[in-house]
Amino acid sequence: MALLLATLPAAARGKSDAWARNQFITAEHLRQTLNSQPPEQRSRAEYQRVLDAYRRVYYGCPTSGKADASVNAVAELLLEMGRRFDDDKILHSAIGQYEFLRREYPGSRYRFEALMTIGEIYRDDLDDPARARATFSEFVRRYPHHHLADDADAELNEPVQQAKLRSREPLPAQDSPKLEHEAAKISRVTSIRHWSTPQSTRVAIDLAQPVQFGSKRIENPDRIVLDLAGCRLDPKLVGKTFALENGPLKKIRAAQFQSAKSRVVLEVQSAAEFKAFQLDDPPRLIVDVRNMDSDQESGKAVLVTGPSPDKPSSDDPERTSSQPLKPGVRVIREATSTKASADARLAKNKRAASADPISREAQPTARGDRSLIRALGLKIGKIVIDPGHGGHDTGTTGPQGLEEKELVLEVSRRLGKLLQTRMGADVVYTRKDDTFIPLEARTAIANQALADLFVSIHANSSRDPNARGVETYYLNFTSSSEALEVAARENAASDKSIHELQDLVKKIALKEKIEESREFASDVQRSLHSGLSSKSPGIRDRGVKKAPFVVLIGANMPSILAEISFVSNPGDERRLETAEYRQRIAESLYRGIAKYVSGLSGVRVASRLDKGIDQ
Repeated sequence: MALLLATLPAAARGKSDAWARNQFITAEHLRQTLNSQPPEQRSRAEYQRVLDAYRRVYYGCPTSGKADASVNAVAELLLEMGRRFDDDKILHSAIGQYEFLRREYPGSRYRFEALMTIGEIYRDDLDDPARARATFSEFVRRYPHHHLADDADAELNEPVQQAKLRSREPLPAQDSPKLEHEAAKISRVTSIRHWSTPQSTRVAIDLAQPVQFGSKRIENPDRIVLDLAGCRLDPKLVGKTFALENGPLKKIRAAQFQSAKSRVVLEVQSAAEFKAFQLDDPPRLIVDVRNMDSDQESGKAVLVTGPSPDKPSSDDPERTSSQPLKPGVRVIREATSTKASADARLAKNKRAASADPISREAQPTARGDRSLIRALGLKIGKIVIDPGHGGHDTGTTGPQGLEEKELVLEVSRRLGKLLQTRMGADVVYTRKDDTFIPLEARTAIANQALADLFVSIHANSSRDPNARGVETYYLNFTSSSEALEVAARENAASDKSIHELQDLVKKIALKEKIEESREFASDVQRSLHSGLSSKSPGIRDRGVKKAPFVVLIGANMPSILAEISFVSNPGDERRLETAEYRQRIAESLYRGIAKYVSGLSGVRVASRLDKGIDQ
């Protein structure tokens, strides 16, 4: 630590721990945005932006509680970047960063994985078995009782042939085909993602290449164990635990069970069934866990093969899920029941479908168009609400000190409650508290959540204190100076640089859902104005507008930005301070969203979801 402090300029050492933690949150969201892109689309510049964000944490406050986590994140990103671009220089930088972590933060909880990862980089990426063995030997010597010591010891005891396999030494001709086949088996778990509804959870285990896997159900406590043969965990996943807030799945744990076998454990509710299958392009193992219906009995696990995960096969009904599987084989937990109960459930489902008031034929838009969304009868299931600004970004501030970030957060909470209780929609918030979220991360959150609608809520400002009214925006180009002024204010927190202009233009020009976003904005704008002007006649209908908002760029769903009032207007600021007016805004926004949804085929209510979230 003394070395780090001595090498930093004085200006870089004066930040507080609170500042460092806020900066760490910003870096985490930038990383989330990066991870939302396919690996092959991530550029060096995008990696560098995230690296710089983490480095600011320990440069600015090296004694912060988030400093070692930031150093570790930089090492992980350098490793990922080195593999992405096949760049040995960056891989050596990753090793240097892990060594820096161990030297400057010797008490860090990341020090164990850092040393193991150094050995894995030498072994897997730099083809240096001698340094790899030396690193694993150091781990066993330093930490003989750590849970990773067994893995390090296993690496030291691997057959000589495996060491040759990873080295650059020429192999005997008769051995080459066999060793190349063995090398092709080694895969890597790159990330673990999950999505939940009250009735189901989907887990996606991302892989470098397909694997053989086996699964088994264990009781007391109830858990599903997945063993992935010929596979290693990415260093950032070793020993990691994911806690889930709702749904049938309680926790996900990952471990390097053996040197070439990864284990993922899913802790589940007692009454839960599961199915597991592999998907290609990109390779990933999918596990769907769902609560069992009260009138079903749990049954045995049946292996299913074929292109569709939803169509069982009777090819091999007696095999159990604990047996090793070939790539592409899927495990489905089938519930057994009598024919009578099955017929009764079928009749019940038919009655429910015929009486379901939220399923209907989609109507054309106000312009008479019928988009692909409407033609396919697609429904609304998940809505992302994005309260603007947050953290150090307060947004606009009223004459008496009302901050936009606080106002829009409460309105968003009120709106979310209405959407959940009245519409039955699954609601996701980009922020639930006073946290800064980068603009680019907000739609990334929506995309990762596989949302159907995105609503960003803001409050307006003007140099004219008498300006009043509401307006709703959708993403598109514009020549309106007024719309561009609003966009400039809302885009001020963006981290985009000038060289990215071409990419931004393409994303706007090629956006497939502009028409639906315009329709969505129109419904919300009409409802927002009518709901507020009924008791505040001076509220002006400023209409639906288009503008290049960064927060809307890249959204994979119809998306809008609503400016709910002018905080800069003294009279409106007083109204906006009251719970009654905030509730009226939330009610008006809700009615606009409900009006838009009513034109579609209906709502896919979260509690009625019969499957995990599609990839």
